[in-house]
Parts: sequence; structure tokens; C-alpha cells
Amino acid sequence: MKSKLIFSFLASTLLLTVIAADQTQKSSILHIDHQKVDEAFAKGGLLLSTNNFKVVAGRRTGPGEVEIHEHDTDIFYILEGSATFITGGKAIDQRSSGRGEMRAKEIVGGENHQLNKGDVIVIPNGIPHWFKNVDTTFLYLMVKVSK
Repeated sequence: MKSKLIFSFLASTLLLTVIAADQTQKSSILHIDHQKVDEAFAKGGLLLSTNNFKVVAGRRTGPGEVEIHEHDTDIFYILEGSATFITGGKAIDQRSSGRGEMRAKEIVGGENHQLNKGDVIVIPNGIPHWFKNVDTTFLYLMVKVSK
């Protein structure tokens, strides 16, 4: 029950923050119904994209690549599962994957975080981050805020 209350508060706060920051959506209320949310979490994917933020239904069953975002801050709320998440350190074999986006093979010397259901982690722009290990199915809600 406590986790649900924290999530409701956090989700409401994040949504209000990103809507307030999005000058193109000043008078718009954004609502994504539960069916679309469930469909997005079933396979993982984008729920919403504006000029200033994105909302993503994240789903992982294995590790990913290192990501470094020049302009975006990632805010993760873990809904299910657990994962070893590495931040900071040195990204090895970096390559561009788009405008302001880098990918890499691995991180050396970073900080380990064991992410579990109910956790929140905020990754400011410019910080390498990597889902190194994923235990079972891992679901998360991510808000990506652009500066």
C-alpha cells in the first residue's frame, strides 16, 4: 500500500512537472488510458512524446547497451523485477547513435545500483548508464526530460 501511495505521489508530481515545463502543452491535459499503457508495457515502448519530454513504458528481459544523453535526464520508477544498473565511470567503445546520443559496449569504474520494485533513480544528462544484468522481466516507467 505504501509503495502505491509513493508511486501515485511520484507519478503525479512528475506529470505535473513535465506538463508545466512543456510550453507547447500549456493548456492541454494529457491522459493515456490503462489499455494503451498495458499494451505498451506488454512489449515496451513509447507512451508519449512532446518537445520537452517523453514517457516510456520500459520492458527488459536482458541487459542493454550503455547510454549517454547529451540533453536528456532520465527518471526511472521500477514497477517489477530487479536489475543491476551501472552509472558514471568510463564508457568503453563509444559511438554516436543519433543527435546528442551515444552508445557504448560497457562501463568501467562506474557505481553499481541494485534496482528493485518501488525504486526511483534519476540520471542527469551526460552521465553514462547501463542495465548490466536483468533478473527476470523488468518493467519500469521512464520520463525523459529534455533541457
